[in-house]
Amino acid sequence: MTPKERINAILNRRPVDRLPVDLWCTPEVLDSLRAYTSQQDEFAVYHALGLDKIVWIFPGYGGRYFDPNDSGEITMWGVPTRMVKAGAATYQEYINPPLAGYEQVEQLETYPSWPDPDCFDYAGARALADEARAWNFATVGPWISHFEIYCQMRGLENALMDTIANPEFLDAALDRIDAIQTQMLERMFTELGDRLDIVFISDDMGMQENLLISLESWEQHFKPRLKKWCDLIHRYGKKVLYHTDGASFPIIPGLIDCGVDVLNPIQHVCKGMDREQLKRLFGKDILFHGGVENQQVLPRGTAQDVVDETRRCLETLGGNGEGYICCSCHNVQAGTPVENILAMIETVKAYGKNPAVHE
Repeated sequence: MTPKERINAILNRRPVDRLPVDLWCTPEVLDSLRAYTSQQDEFAVYHALGLDKIVWIFPGYGGRYFDPNDSGEITMWGVPTRMVKAGAATYQEYINPPLAGYEQVEQLETYPSWPDPDCFDYAGARALADEARAWNFATVGPWISHFEIYCQMRGLENALMDTIANPEFLDAALDRIDAIQTQMLERMFTELGDRLDIVFISDDMGMQENLLISLESWEQHFKPRLKKWCDLIHRYGKKVLYHTDGASFPIIPGLIDCGVDVLNPIQHVCKGMDREQLKRLFGKDILFHGGVENQQVLPRGTAQDVVDETRRCLETLGGNGEGYICCSCHNVQAGTPVENILAMIETVKAYGKNPAVHE
């Protein structure tokens, strides 16, 4: 099977020759894999490693390519950023949230930096998706969010407080954030057609031990909007991959109710995110992507530690040889040994091959 065939088979719960293995990584890690494979082209690196890469399709905006890891000074939402060094890695931080000083719903009317859906580079996204298809890779994009964007624009402390003390302002801002991205998303579907396989919705709701906000707040402010997006995405024949870090167990039934197809990243070291339990309770209703622990095992463990961790993910999240795309639990971080990344990839490729499914 090709990587795209393998991913699409998993998404549609059809037999596969083996479970797929994807990779998320920081730019520093990608550079280390370029050196290892002697390939400069990003897609050539994934091909050389034998990955079932799901390629990110981010449309540019206003003449600038947009990526959540972008180093630009101002985001499309008008949020200033800065790049900070942390050991071997460089990360983007959002600073000076432009809506922090707003107090009234009416002020949202005068905010000068709401994105224009016509300014996204749909042609560029289509070209990138065509390139991914030429390599037989599946695609995911663009990147849409409710709460994460609100937090960037409002500031995290204000955003959390608004769920309790200022829900009218929260809902008004979320309506604008939703409407802009919905228009962009519909244009993406029209422009890209079957070039796009999966839509990526990212709204981190979990910490290490609990949710960031109450379950009641999530159900009131975010669940109905998520449901509308899932319904729209499904009408166009696409799958929904929903990203939330941390201890997100309480909202998983609600995600299933909304129509989420794939849950990422399965941070199983967090409270309530036991892999075996997740598979037993929700495995018939939702697929899993991620799982391989990247706070300790991938960056600091031995290659054998990674083999053991990967096999455990395959045996639990991938039980019965279905419903799971193995991947690092979020981005593989800078400084992670290449041999550990290879250990994850090769463990998946060697595990549970199905001789009944042929190339």
